[in-house]
Amino acid sequence: MLMLPQWIISSLELLTILFIFAIGVGVLAVIILFIIDVRQTGDAVRRNYPVLGRFRYLFSALGEFFRQYFFAMDREEMPFNRAEREWVHRAAKGHNNTIAFGSTKRLTSPGTAIFVNCPFPTLDADGTHTEELQIGPYCEKPYMAGSIFNISAMSYGSISTPAVLALSKGAKAAGCWINTGEGGLSPYHLEGGADIIMQIGTAKYGVRDEEGNLSDKKLKETAAHEQVRMFELKMSQGAKPGKGGILPAIKVTPKIAEIRGIPAGEDSISPNRHPEIDNVGEMLDMINRIRKTTGKPVGFKAVMGAYGWLEELCTEIQSRGIESAPDFITVDSGDGGTGAAPMALMDNVGLTIKESLPAVSDILYKYGLRERIRVIASGKLVTPSEVAWALAAGADFINSARGFMFSLGCIQALKCNKNTCPTGITTHNKRLQKGLNPENKAVKVANYCLNMVHEVEVISHSCGVREPRRLRRHHVRIVQDNGQSIPMNELHPRPDIISNISEIASV
Repeated sequence: MLMLPQWIISSLELLTILFIFAIGVGVLAVIILFIIDVRQTGDAVRRNYPVLGRFRYLFSALGEFFRQYFFAMDREEMPFNRAEREWVHRAAKGHNNTIAFGSTKRLTSPGTAIFVNCPFPTLDADGTHTEELQIGPYCEKPYMAGSIFNISAMSYGSISTPAVLALSKGAKAAGCWINTGEGGLSPYHLEGGADIIMQIGTAKYGVRDEEGNLSDKKLKETAAHEQVRMFELKMSQGAKPGKGGILPAIKVTPKIAEIRGIPAGEDSISPNRHPEIDNVGEMLDMINRIRKTTGKPVGFKAVMGAYGWLEELCTEIQSRGIESAPDFITVDSGDGGTGAAPMALMDNVGLTIKESLPAVSDILYKYGLRERIRVIASGKLVTPSEVAWALAAGADFINSARGFMFSLGCIQALKCNKNTCPTGITTHNKRLQKGLNPENKAVKVANYCLNMVHEVEVISHSCGVREPRRLRRHHVRIVQDNGQSIPMNELHPRPDIISNISEIASV
């Protein structure tokens, strides 16, 4: 008979005791939870199915993670599907973005954009090159912008220190700009060396005085940085029109509070609009004040709903003179993203970019201002087809926030507002930030931008134009409900010009 050593027997006895103890603790916990569930009156499921009812919430919480890995098809998920995310990830890694066998995109779905290839495209040897474009011809320091694709507004605070560093360094390498978001200009934006668009939100973070009003002194200090190329007045945002920025107290660190000029550890809630701007005239006054103070181009960002005010703005510009116009308009989409917003606004308010971008471009064209005011499109434009569509629809530049977040490693965990982002992008938890190396991620940011521009140029080349901004609406067909497509210029025909101010605007 085999005799086991005494130390093995002792270990087995100890494991048996621990196992019995664990079972006892488990049974006791179930009894306690059972008593709690049957006595409480706030949750009917837990009262009717004590203990077992708790698993409903566990599985519901885990569902958002399991769906993208096991259940969702490549093009099913929202807000971005697996196919879109994978394209960004491949582009960010610099991998070959060719695919085999056939497209998984449903090309007969209503709204799908199909580009019209040219029977005799330009030769590969001719190349397709994106040209620089001037913004702010009447400014003391106009901006020659080199990239059609740029980093949209993401505030330091809503995203982390290493994320800002990676984005700013990647933007420098790719030759694109980075927008600060309404949280103000941080040292980390400057450290990367990229061109910067300073956004001024309703709380005036970074350029406010002690009372929260716009400070000319702070404006001059900010504009003194050569990297700060333009200023953007944030009127509204696609994810939360009519609501100001929301940064939970847990994310308002002492450093962020110092940059914003607010108390640390308290919720950072911006006003729902600029208190001093109540009409288009006052908005132009504010734009011209910032432009005069800084000497740099100034525009505004807005999500579109009604269009009447935009026509009033054009009429007011005609009355004041062409130089009074904003230098650019950033058109945000009603399905844009954010770190935190009420679901009622995110889901239901504001027109999407597919409808608003052509309309804004047409209104400016109608009043002869299209060459004076540059148009920047923003909102879920993360793949080459979407960027090329926006250029054809009437944009001069495209901004993306979530596309660049994917290039940083975002997994769409939907935890941006909870300071628990598992990839370190939207958290100030030092342990979670360790996974985001700014040097490595900057390379991916640059790769994503450069590969995006390259593939938009590939589409342009196929359509027979030498430069992406020469894409026009007749180069795109839009699929209708019957599965047939019609040219976008028939869906969105250009209006007649009612003013000859465009002749003055040709600079």
